[in-house]
Amino acid sequence: MSRFDRTEKKTKRSRVLRNEMPTAEVMLWSRLKNRQLEGFRFRRQHPVGSYFLDFYCPKIKLCIELDGDQHGQESVLRKDQQRTGFLATKNITVLRFWNDEVYKTLEGVIGAISEQALYLRKEAASQPGGVSSP
Repeated sequence: MSRFDRTEKKTKRSRVLRNEMPTAEVMLWSRLKNRQLEGFRFRRQHPVGSYFLDFYCPKIKLCIELDGDQHGQESVLRKDQQRTGFLATKNITVLRFWNDEVYKTLEGVIGAISEQALYLRKEAASQPGGVSSP
């Protein structure tokens, strides 16, 4: 997404979401911010289309979503599938974790994100005009 895709309304909504992050998101953000994860730069509450991604690394098109209990409901699962499908059309990879995973096994979550990020960087580097560094 380019800067031109942003609207004032989306920018304001992103700010509100960043200021009201659930505890699990705060915990994960403390490990993703400032290029702490393999040098990758992540954004919080990044707008793509009509969606706001919990965390997004534009360099490798990696989205991290944290889900609470409501995401176990059938109607919410369908919306999550639609969202993931839309993001796939933008070549964005989505990793989903339950909030409980962050609370109980933060290191495991970080490890899974790191593994995927490194894989995507390697894939991007192998493409013509690919990216070789975070």
